[in-house]
Formats: sequence, C-alpha cells, structure tokens
Amino acid sequence: MDPIPAPESGLAESTEDARDVAALEAVVRGSRADFDQMYRRYYPRLMDFLIRVVNRRDLAEEVVNDTMYTVWTSGSAFAGRSKVSTWIFGIAYRKALKRLLRNRHAGLESLDDTHELVAEENPLHEADLAQLKSALNTALARLSPAHRSVVELTYLLDYSYEEIADIVGCPVNTVKTRMFHARAHLRRLLGALASARG
Repeated sequence: MDPIPAPESGLAESTEDARDVAALEAVVRGSRADFDQMYRRYYPRLMDFLIRVVNRRDLAEEVVNDTMYTVWTSGSAFAGRSKVSTWIFGIAYRKALKRLLRNRHAGLESLDDTHELVAEENPLHEADLAQLKSALNTALARLSPAHRSVVELTYLLDYSYEEIADIVGCPVNTVKTRMFHARAHLRRLLGALASARG
C-alpha cells in the first residue's frame, strides 16, 4: 500500500498535520484505535462547525458520523493536496449541504449552550453578553449555509481563505465574495435586531 501523500509544498508542515497524516495512514490500514483517536480529536471541532451550518444538534451529530464513516471507509481517497483537516472539513461541509437539502425544514433555532461566550463575574456584563450571543446566533442563523460556513470556518476554526476554498470546493475569490456579503448581511441583521430590541 502506498503511503498517503504529504501536503503539497507551500503548506506549513506542523506537528498536528504530521500526526493527522500518520493517523490516516493507520486508519487506511484498518487501525480501529487510530480511527477512534482521530474521531475523538475531530468530533468537537466538527460539531462546533456543523451545528452552526445546519442549526440543529441532531443533524450535526448525523453529519459528523457520516463524515467520519467516510474517513474510515475512504481514507485512501486523500490525495495530499491539502491538510488532512481541510479534507475532513470539506467532506463535512458537502454532507451538511446535502443533509440541508433533504431536511429543508431546518429552522432558525438558536445554538445550544455549548457555544457560550466567556463572561466576567459582573451580572450586567453577563446580561450584555447573553444579549449579544442571542443576537449573533439569530443573525448567523439567517445567513445562507454558504455564507454562514465561510464565517464559521474563518472566525471559529481559523482557516485561511485558501483552505476554506478547498473545504467548500470553490475558488478563493468566491470565498472572499461570500465573506464580503456575509459581513454585510450580518451588519444589517444585527442593526435590525438592535433596533427591534431598542
């Protein structure tokens, strides 16, 4: 069996990248222990991302499981053109969009309490943060999945535009355009929400 290709030059090799490549190689060879470790490492990151894309915890759980099943059964498809994490998030993104198409009833439910903002001990500050969190959740939920995904991948998961382009399967300029429109929509939505609560 050929080793999984290392990411192409131009992408910084890190300890995490090397660990992911080694783990994926072991998974391709059938190592359940390495798959379990990989699953535990990726589960929280994928859930944070997917809950915000699909707006429902139960759907996010299903997409995480579908994604990691693909890693387990098709790890040999990784071609090394990106980081392993970028490849996995790309799988998750595409599966989330397919799930949304099948479940068009996914509504504007707010995020659950796993996405708490850090608050100081000041009760007034905590109330302000709770209001901000609620407004932001509402505004993010009203973005299209394509726009919401770009925002989440940038600000929550700290991916570069190039990596996001690989994940969502579009040119970098499209990612930049989506981010521009997402920010504009968020400004309008947050302004409208602030006025309504004013």
